[in-house]
Amino acid sequence: MDREIVDITIIGGGPTGLFASFYAGMREMSVKIIDSLPQLGGQLIELYPDKYIYDVGGFPKILAKDLVANLVTQAHHSNPEILLGEAALSATRDGDHFVLKTDKGEHLTRTILLTAGIGAFQPRKIGIEEEIHFENTSLHYGIKDLAMFKDHNVLVCGGGDSAVDWALMLEDIAKSVTLVHRRERFTAHETSVNQLMESKVNVMTSRSIKSLRGEDGNVHEVQIVHKDGTEEVMPMDHVIVNYGNISSLGPIKEWGLEMEKNSIVVNTRMETNIDGIYAAGDVTNYDGKVKLIAVGLGEAPIAVNNAKAYLDPKARVQPLHSTSVFS
Repeated sequence: MDREIVDITIIGGGPTGLFASFYAGMREMSVKIIDSLPQLGGQLIELYPDKYIYDVGGFPKILAKDLVANLVTQAHHSNPEILLGEAALSATRDGDHFVLKTDKGEHLTRTILLTAGIGAFQPRKIGIEEEIHFENTSLHYGIKDLAMFKDHNVLVCGGGDSAVDWALMLEDIAKSVTLVHRRERFTAHETSVNQLMESKVNVMTSRSIKSLRGEDGNVHEVQIVHKDGTEEVMPMDHVIVNYGNISSLGPIKEWGLEMEKNSIVVNTRMETNIDGIYAAGDVTNYDGKVKLIAVGLGEAPIAVNNAKAYLDPKARVQPLHSTSVFS
């Protein structure tokens, strides 16, 4: 057991957790970050480091990996202890602190901030028998290097923001880009959809993949079926699937936290129903919740400031502005 009791342990090293670490440092709190992934950055690094992010104030657009790099640099202001590849299992109250048990040990902390995003996740797959033969070679559920698609025929599947963004980013890299969506309407932002329709991407709606054909792990053809039953075969080199993720909070769901739709219910102070445990970012749910990176970055200081006041009732919930702290 790590016998040092830290002020706040942040479970989740994605954007919200990293910004929370920085802000906790501004409130002179000792910080520990625990994440089950082998690197910081959450989904941004695990699934789409080369994808542009558009919903962070001050950045018209920024690559996911660059946003994470900036957040990591910023987080180091608090000099956090960072533990990667370690999964939180349970949290038990022991007097004025919690004993936080992980799959690698135990940690003592006065408060806990859950910024676990969607939790442990696996990509939602196409659902056809032969897809296992092409995974990690020509069938992808995320993109870590755009260059690998240069001068290739690429099929993107999905109708959300990620699928549309990938199709647009690949437009000037790939030999050809086709976007197949199972429905007629897209769920991506209207601006992105309008841009897609004006691009040279071949957009095919009300269609889905029926089969993949190829050899040695390389896709050569894709059989596509329309909802009316008509079919066509297209030559293709790569298939990118963006059907979302199947997620789970795992053992955290057994902590006794109030849950709704696989998310943790919080109030306006980012407090859970357990005193001393807070949550922020995509892992939370409350009336009017919007799941954007920008929203998580705003919720992090709310959680940290209220955790500070919980530890020290004399501390101000509304602190000085950062310009005053750093001057």
